[in-house]
Amino acid sequence: MAAGVPSLPSQDTPCPVPPAQRPLQEYDQLSRSWFFHWPANGPAGLWRALALSWLLSFPPALLVASGSLTLRHEPVRLVIAAATAAVLLPMVLLLRQWLGWTYVQQRLVSERVEYEESGWYDGQVWEKPITWRQQDLLVARHQVQPVLARLRRAVAIAITLMLLGSGLCQAL
Repeated sequence: MAAGVPSLPSQDTPCPVPPAQRPLQEYDQLSRSWFFHWPANGPAGLWRALALSWLLSFPPALLVASGSLTLRHEPVRLVIAAATAAVLLPMVLLLRQWLGWTYVQQRLVSERVEYEESGWYDGQVWEKPITWRQQDLLVARHQVQPVLARLRRAVAIAITLMLLGSGLCQAL
């Protein structure tokens, strides 16, 4: 077991599912991905990446917001509007991460594994043995659920920032 990633269950159980489509292998690939590793790395890694994406999207948002005649003459509202709009990129990144981690969570907690042998036209279903189910549930509960909780908090904070920013922009 390397870096908190569980090993695959015993190969004594014959498994027709291709290795790349096994839930634990999908979890391993996802957690090693540079993009999906942000929330798995802890809250600091996620917030650092989101702050960087916000900083990168702020100048273009400021440029677009400066095209508004009413905002052009009110610099405070202009900056607040651009800062609020710049939260959209981190929101899109959070949404993509949420979709990826939720997919792996569903595959891990499922009693059956849907897989394809050679293409989309030959889908099969294989029922997991009890030992595979137990290990998959442990990984889902102790590895994936904390990541989803972090993502939920990050989305809630991003939505709150967008609402506060738009409310403040309207109030000024």
